[in-house]
Amino acid sequence: MTASTIKLDTTPADHRIAQLAALAIGLTLMEAAIPSPLPGVKPGLANIVTLIVLRRYGFKTAVWVSLLRVLAGSLLLGSFLTPGFFLSFTGALLSLAVLGLAAHLPQRLFGAVSLSILAAFAHIAGQLAVVYFWLIPTAGVLYLSPLFAAAALLFGLVNGLIAAHLLSSPPAPARLQEAA
Repeated sequence: MTASTIKLDTTPADHRIAQLAALAIGLTLMEAAIPSPLPGVKPGLANIVTLIVLRRYGFKTAVWVSLLRVLAGSLLLGSFLTPGFFLSFTGALLSLAVLGLAAHLPQRLFGAVSLSILAAFAHIAGQLAVVYFWLIPTAGVLYLSPLFAAAALLFGLVNGLIAAHLLSSPPAPARLQEAA
């Protein structure tokens, strides 16, 4: 019996997506180690990567990076197909939908900070929808909305400022592409 080898043809864009997703996954894992004062409230550091990818490489690449981060992060953290996975996945999908719509808005009026805040609000809205319609179907969940909205505003603002700062510097040398 002989061993067969499967050869996958990859492009430099595939390598870029893998590298950027790995960075986002690393931030997700790091963030999971940070204690949270309130369950479900995390800074969303990996969203900084998504914003930078959106601006530098486009919406399609941002979708790949974000969804790979959610999937791989949940597998590595042992939360795949748990309620936490569905909260994260739904938040990411709604956030990506809002970013996709916002991509058609004037970039001079909607920069990294405003996109980050919009995405953070969409993310928390998706998570609250999952909680309300699936996990805890009671109006009491909605009483937490102002608290989660405040967290979304704060972390969306901070992440947007970080992304804007990183986007204002020139892209890294072609090392990412050379490794491809």
